[in-house]
Amino acid sequence: MKRLALSCVVVTALIAWAGGRVSTGAEQTWSGMISDSQCGGDHGGEVDVRECTLKCTRQGDKYVLATENGVKVIPIANQNFAGLAEHAGHTVKVTGELKDNAIVISRIDML
Repeated sequence: MKRLALSCVVVTALIAWAGGRVSTGAEQTWSGMISDSQCGGDHGGEVDVRECTLKCTRQGDKYVLATENGVKVIPIANQNFAGLAEHAGHTVKVTGELKDNAIVISRIDML
């Protein structure tokens, strides 16, 4: 019985200790444009932003979210997320978790 009680105390202590160090992965929301890593928020004036983004990603660039009028660019971790190509060049609201400075998208909605 003592061994069981001691095990419970140790497990509880480990959980409490890890709680301050492990991210809970709380979802956040960002607004911005689905763009590509080469152009970021600046596709150069008269260019069709959607076509430019799709062309760049076909050539190996990564999808990003350009926020704050294109000044801030946040990488997107899950490049295979279903709505990325569909919303390329669109201004959207993205919901997900920030992990290692990249968004893991769980949802994309048009603004």
